Amino acid sequence: MIKEQSKFFNSNIFEGMSSISAIIKSIEMEISDRKIISVLIDEEKRKSKAKEIAFLRAKSQLLSFELKFVDGSVIDEISVGNTHGGIVAECSERTLMPLETNCIIQNGVYYLLEGIEDPYNFGNAVRSLYASGADGLILGERNWMGVAGTVSRASAGTSELLPTYISETVAAVRLFKSLGYKVICAGIRDSESLFECDLSKPLLVILGGEKRGISRAVLELADKIVRIDYGTDFRGSLSSSASAAVFAFEIFRYNKK
Repeated sequence: MIKEQSKFFNSNIFEGMSSISAIIKSIEMEISDRKIISVLIDEEKRKSKAKEIAFLRAKSQLLSFELKFVDGSVIDEISVGNTHGGIVAECSERTLMPLETNCIIQNGVYYLLEGIEDPYNFGNAVRSLYASGADGLILGERNWMGVAGTVSRASAGTSELLPTYISETVAAVRLFKSLGYKVICAGIRDSESLFECDLSKPLLVILGGEKRGISRAVLELADKIVRIDYGTDFRGSLSSSASAAVFAFEIFRYNKK
């Protein structure tokens, strides 16, 4: 089985210092209950990765994980990518908490992702949401966090740092609306331009995948359907990750006024 085909089985192998540092930060900030079991380091990287090894050694004493120096072929065998830099971590599962009223701040911006069909697209979307200052992420029971190592690599570790909750989609929308949040869905039919509508907080933003989009039940509950205007006669659609970036940073810009 080639590495790309096996990525879904290596769900809790985290590759490279960006992902591992994010896990450590998420543990220290109590964002995640994931544990690092062990960190594997290429024996030949002892000198070139001396700074990273010193950092990991100190954290291993605080967080009780093991450092193992191994042949580089061992790391290549269990990793998916080739940008790990000779360092990977074996980790436990992360528990995603159910969405409840006390999870939601009074004047925030939250994102609900529905129907994204690729873990890399999902991870890239999460990276943009985190960078824009999102307060949290809402996912359905079926989601890509089960292949956390792949998602973390695509998101540069930010999937471990963004508070993330599980909920049935319609129930999540109703909860946010009950708390005074405006709900907007990305879409085309009966839509307003993202660049012309009120994007003031508190806000729940629902983004769908390119193929399945957003379910009708959710669209019917939205306060607004919002589209991204293009600068040319483009009949296609942006990728989910590109759409997430446009929405996230336009909302960030709008609320800086």
